[in-house]
This record gives sequence, C-alpha cells and structure tokens, in this order.
Amino acid sequence: MEQRRLEGCKVAILTETDFEQVEMTEPRRALQEAGAEAVLISPQSGQIQGMHHDVIADKFTVDLPLSQADEGDFDAVMLPGGALNADKLRMDMRARAFVQHFQLQHKPIAAICHAPWLLVSSGLARGRRLTSYYTIQDDIRNAGGDWTDREVLRDDNLLTSRQPSDIPAFNQAMIQLFAERRAEQSQRPLSEPVRGYTETEQARQPYSS
Repeated sequence: MEQRRLEGCKVAILTETDFEQVEMTEPRRALQEAGAEAVLISPQSGQIQGMHHDVIADKFTVDLPLSQADEGDFDAVMLPGGALNADKLRMDMRARAFVQHFQLQHKPIAAICHAPWLLVSSGLARGRRLTSYYTIQDDIRNAGGDWTDREVLRDDNLLTSRQPSDIPAFNQAMIQLFAERRAEQSQRPLSEPVRGYTETEQARQPYSS
C-alpha cells in the first residue's frame, strides 16, 4: 500500500447484515492502511453477519447505527456488496438519503458487486456510467444508467466494481478517488456550488422495476 494518503479522512462503510464479507473487510483494510478512519455503519445495531457467497461467515460489530450517523461527518462512502445485504439496504429510506447526501455534496461514492442497487433505488444511477455484478445490469440500464462489464469503472465522483476478484483494482481506484476528492474539497471556496443532483431531482420517485 502507498503512503498514508488518506490521513485524516473519515469514510462511512454502509451495509446491512448478510453482506459479502471480503467486499467489506478488504476495502476497509485498504482504507485503514492508507490512513483513513473507516466506520462500519448499518441500519442494524450490535453485530451484523458476513457471508462467503451463500455460506455464513463471521460477525462484525457495528461502529455506528445508521439512525445516529451524520452524513456531514464523512468525506466518502463505501458500499460493500452481497445480494441479501444490497436488496435490504436499497429499501431503507435512511440509506437512500445517506448516499443522496454524498452526491449532492459531490463527495465520492464507491460501490462493488450488488451495492449499486442502492444507487438505483436512490435515483443516482440515471445518466451515470457504472459496472456491477452482471445480474443487476438490467436494473441499472432500466434506471437510466450506462452499464459496462469492466473490472472497475470511475465516473466523476462515482466508482463501481463487479465482484470479489476485482477487489485489488477496486481498492487502488478507491484510494485514488478518495484522495483526489478530499484534496479538491479542501481547496474549494465555501461559496462555490457543488456539482450534483438538485433537491427536486433528489426528491423524485425512486426507480422500481
């Protein structure tokens, strides 16, 4: 890992229970090695369950319940995958509002595997270039996104990846994106508007298939 490029950066790792374990633990380790504070946030409190595909794996302690999380405290958000996790999380209105905040403030969002489902249900896929686990490509396209089968795909402040085998490339691109955006945010005048969705666009009806 490169030198600690994310020293002082605070990253939210947002997940429901039954997430794909390696898609949380490996990016979290990469973030921590780069100097970031990586905070595990969930709609659940206590412990949440990791999975190895369809096999039960380890339990992890939630650092901060989503109900107590302030989006403004974080510089970036990372979304682990896993079909069960992502399918639950996309229906949580607090989770939708959480990621919408990051888009409105033009903060970076990194999502892997099934995690872009939350972006779809939050109205954040429209007009964006994304990749994901191949089984949700139709959801992304139907939500107005441009889906491509790529190891990792960056579109401005949004970074997406397909699956566990892509984690090394995902981690490298995530560290690069988070470092660049944090530097840009620190240099932007307070009066300068950020590029993102308007409040009207944010409030539109979420996509449903």
